[in-house]
Amino acid sequence: MIDAHLHLWSLDSFVTGGVRPYSWLGPQHGALFRSFGEDEAGEVLAAAGMRGAVLVQADDTVADTESMLAVAGRQPWVLGVVGWIRLDSPGEAANQLDRFAANPVFRGVRHLVHDDPRDDFLDLAPVRESLGLLAGRGLAFDVPDAFPRHLGATVRLAQELPGLTVVLDHLGKPPLGDPDGMELWRTEFSALGSTGNAVAKLSGLHLPGVEYSADSLRWLFGFALECFGADRLMIGSDWPVSTLGAPYGRTLEVLLELVSTLSPAEQTAILEGTAIRAYGLDAGAG
Repeated sequence: MIDAHLHLWSLDSFVTGGVRPYSWLGPQHGALFRSFGEDEAGEVLAAAGMRGAVLVQADDTVADTESMLAVAGRQPWVLGVVGWIRLDSPGEAANQLDRFAANPVFRGVRHLVHDDPRDDFLDLAPVRESLGLLAGRGLAFDVPDAFPRHLGATVRLAQELPGLTVVLDHLGKPPLGDPDGMELWRTEFSALGSTGNAVAKLSGLHLPGVEYSADSLRWLFGFALECFGADRLMIGSDWPVSTLGAPYGRTLEVLLELVSTLSPAEQTAILEGTAIRAYGLDAGAG
């Protein structure tokens, strides 16, 4: 099994000019408001029997990417890194890609679109140009928390850049409990699934007002299967964010219970095959 979505952060590292990284994270997040490092992550993964993980950026900074790549150099369980580059400046993005992509563990890019004040970020011409550079290098692009502002734009992006692997994190964050919102989410999610170059992560499913259990999520899992198929779905823990909803073991247990209803080939795809293919991971690593 490969955990396709795991974060690390240090709240006391690479502070520049008195500005703390991960500015989105504060005391209001309770037990999440601390550093989560590579040793703790390695222990959690080993205890759960994971063969490795993909580290995913949690800050729109070069420093965060550099930190993850440094961890990858020390920890064999890091199979891939999804970092950050300045997508709205193609020249700068190209230079950053030249530097980061020289490391074979650098396998994708993400931008915290949900924290960006620009509603049209994914439609901006400079961003599209930079994403074209990703496609040319065989690197994936992750989209976090896409609904409601960015899921429709993600569909347009996948349609208009068919050479780019688009990874939808957390199933786009379906707004369970909001009937009107869910109708729109289903329409846009289905449209994304109809593209051939998009994949989705079964991650971040500790949703407000919904019990985190296989029974409560089974219909959502079924709809994701209907739209994407097992060969375009992958599991991810969203650790340590997920610890606000359940310990790592419980987060994984629910996902495995859902996947266990499928054929062996479908299970293999969701548990590691999709991640290996979408990110171009070294299947023999870890």
